[in-house]
Amino acid sequence: MSVDRAPEAEGENTTEAVTTAATAAAALHYYSIAPNTRVNVRSGPGTGYTIVRVLAEGSQVPIYCQTPGTTVTGYYGTTNIWDNIDDGEYISDAYVNTGSDGYVRPHCS
Repeated sequence: MSVDRAPEAEGENTTEAVTTAATAAAALHYYSIAPNTRVNVRSGPGTGYTIVRVLAEGSQVPIYCQTPGTTVTGYYGTTNIWDNIDDGEYISDAYVNTGSDGYVRPHCS
């Protein structure tokens, strides 16, 4: 009986992809939302988009990318930057403590 084996190069690529994904996940930073604030999470970068959920007070969020949208005034000032925190989920950067008034992550494509 013979057993088919995948070529070594294929296994190396899979290992490389897993290592790259693990490194990216480890490098992901979580940002605190404004104190004593519940933040609306919207389906797009603006107040005209549907609210998909509400973040609880004390939440922390990852920011995968950022994009311009509706201008919002919040705890951390006035901005048109929206943070993508999950697939199809955005919050105004005016409620996220990024330590910056500008972009801190890549622009969403």
